[in-house]
Amino acid sequence: MQTECSVSAYEFPASCGRRVVTRFDGGRMSSDGGAILLKQVDDRLGFSRRFAACFRDERHPAFVEYRVEDLVRQRIMGLALGYEDLNDHDALRHDPVMGLVSGRLSGGRANCAALAGKSTLNRLECSGQQADRYCRIIADHDALAALFVSVFMDQHERAPTRIILDVDATDDRIHGHQEGRAFHGYYGHTCYLPLYIFFCGCRPLCKSFLTHIDV
Repeated sequence: MQTECSVSAYEFPASCGRRVVTRFDGGRMSSDGGAILLKQVDDRLGFSRRFAACFRDERHPAFVEYRVEDLVRQRIMGLALGYEDLNDHDALRHDPVMGLVSGRLSGGRANCAALAGKSTLNRLECSGQQADRYCRIIADHDALAALFVSVFMDQHERAPTRIILDVDATDDRIHGHQEGRAFHGYYGHTCYLPLYIFFCGCRPLCKSFLTHIDV
């Protein structure tokens, strides 16, 4: 038997002199509103556009729904918001704020979501130096390496005479039985121990995970 709901709002006891009311007419919601600030930074630096230019797209244009720049921007925004797993994008592809910051609020076809799912993004991340049957987006690794140098140099009037690398590890606490987990005596809990490398102050250079923890 189908449930019939006639209540459009529900009021809880007041708190701190304010009414506490729940409503069910919010429509499509998102919890990542701060991503709009990230979009402004990306628009100013043009990073997604410049990063996408380092790829060669050999897909058939008639069957392409998501451009390389669309895929790159979506992935960058997801990583910046903490969504490292491609599986997250099967839900994020319907998120209105993710669509806004990725520059796509609707799909170009009736049966397509605004953003790409994990399978399409995986083809981007598995791009090699030569096209094959399953991966036709080709990465120019030399151009990618040069891009990060260019982005760094854009922030300086002249090349620095010395670059200092700051190497540090910190805990990434986990709560399940993930492979590679270990208990760290200093932090007092089970965690991964990612290694971060910063340069010239606070600019992140890379992140990797240590596979063994000695305590």
